Amino acid sequence: MAIRRLGQVFVDLGLITEEQLEMLREQKQHRPGDLLGQIAISMGLVNDDQLIQALGEQLGMRTVSLAATALDANILALMTPEMAQNYKIIPISLDKENNELTIAMSQPQNLYICDELRNFLGYNINPLVATDAEVQKALDKYYTPGSESVESIIAALEADEALSKLTQEAQKTSGAIDLTSLEALADSAPVRKLLNMVILMAIRDRASDIHFEPFETEFKIRIRADGQLYELVPPPRHLAFAITTRIKVMANLDIAERRLPQDGRIELTVGGHPVDLRVSVLPTLFGESVVMRVLDRSVVMLDLDKIGMDKEILASFRTIMHRPNGIILVTGPTGSGKTTTLYAALSELNSIEEKLITTEDPVEYDIDGIVQIPIDSTIGNTFAQCLRSILRQDPDRILVGEIRDLETAEIAIQASLTGHMVFSTLHTNDAPSTVTRLRDMGIPPFLITATLEAVLGQRLVRRICTECKEETMPNMGLLADMDMTPDEVLGKKFYRGRGCPTCNNTGLKGRTGLYEFLVINDRLRDLINQGCSTEKLRDAALQGGLTPLRTSGMTKVYAGETTLDEVVRETVAE
Repeated sequence: MAIRRLGQVFVDLGLITEEQLEMLREQKQHRPGDLLGQIAISMGLVNDDQLIQALGEQLGMRTVSLAATALDANILALMTPEMAQNYKIIPISLDKENNELTIAMSQPQNLYICDELRNFLGYNINPLVATDAEVQKALDKYYTPGSESVESIIAALEADEALSKLTQEAQKTSGAIDLTSLEALADSAPVRKLLNMVILMAIRDRASDIHFEPFETEFKIRIRADGQLYELVPPPRHLAFAITTRIKVMANLDIAERRLPQDGRIELTVGGHPVDLRVSVLPTLFGESVVMRVLDRSVVMLDLDKIGMDKEILASFRTIMHRPNGIILVTGPTGSGKTTTLYAALSELNSIEEKLITTEDPVEYDIDGIVQIPIDSTIGNTFAQCLRSILRQDPDRILVGEIRDLETAEIAIQASLTGHMVFSTLHTNDAPSTVTRLRDMGIPPFLITATLEAVLGQRLVRRICTECKEETMPNMGLLADMDMTPDEVLGKKFYRGRGCPTCNNTGLKGRTGLYEFLVINDRLRDLINQGCSTEKLRDAALQGGLTPLRTSGMTKVYAGETTLDEVVRETVAE
């Protein structure tokens, strides 16, 4: 049965007239980002109580008055402040027999919230509708941000004797596994609360990975944000088993299998946007090591104008990527932003006149209008196999996630020669060495010169935090590492981040790219056909106007975007 529109529910309940409904619809057109109920309140047509009554009527849900409801501290403790504030919900009661948690929410139209809480908490969710004012008042009273931290949860875990006993029962000294105790352990509230807080903290800090690492005497939790690993307060060593088991339950992995590597995924919706957690479980000497890759689609910057590319490079890159055929390669180490750059390029090329197909391992971010194919080597669906089929799909532009072997490279070249523009990535240290890498794979020089249009080399460096940015003196040791003298930087300004709560006292927040763009011209084609070394190709590229990564980095240092030590760490001397 179709759900009635909220405005019509207002009319049916006698809260507003048809004329007022028309006025409300007109306001909605001028305020497309606002909810209809909030617009009605701002216009004075309904109050909070009437809005909740209408929402309950529209969605077939019961309403609740939080002011008249006694809230149990034990029930409130099932949820962390971050989770309650994020979803704008208040837990009211728990039916253990039916494993059902009743919550009050002021935005029942956000249906994803109940599914999300079911994943995080392990309970069936029974939602009731409450006014926004009452929910906010309860949040302010019971869930003050920062009132609970990872440290406080871990301290409570250490003192939890029942949890310790449950762990011993699940993991017997003989090595046998009691599955009943194991499931109870994974579903225990303290373990769920710790894991939920770590995951939400990682998503909030825009982390790329979460590491859970068992060692002989400790269990480490580390988060990689902006390319750097930061360690959290370690939980008790005996909880390693419980935490890894909980992750495996969330990822639908085999909790009884602890000898073989396993891979899975956890799909979440946090704050209204999808977050994909790719889970990798690896058996080690002291237990299972788990790494969760955080793919938050709201964080990725799919705009070529905002990824940090210099104007000259950007203009040249745009010109070449609009050519009808050829190959453009983006190079750099793992985690240097290659895929993001290619996504940004494809997003710009994405139009009704162009057929774009990608083959990726894995598909990290879905883009509307682009056909995206996931690689699965376990069933023989490799890059090369996919690429053969893609050519029969009448594409205009093709993205190959990575050129890993000769077979993939040959098919990519064949696609280029038959009138397609091919984008791909390659793992090399810089742009000029890409040609040598292709030759080492077994690609004849004449095919390289016939198809390769350009190579974009890139790195990611951390930005200086804008909240605590200050001028500083350059480090003479770092200048020596750059083969620069104090005279060369005379009159130049250097900056650093002092450290503040915004950047977690690191002085650095977010990342930007360093780029070098090598356009294959006639001079370089002659050298490639002659089989010249990487050094000669690099010299010719520099003479042709190539701006090296380190030079690009120094430009950003002088502009106050990053620090000298970031550039030294991510680039090598020319």
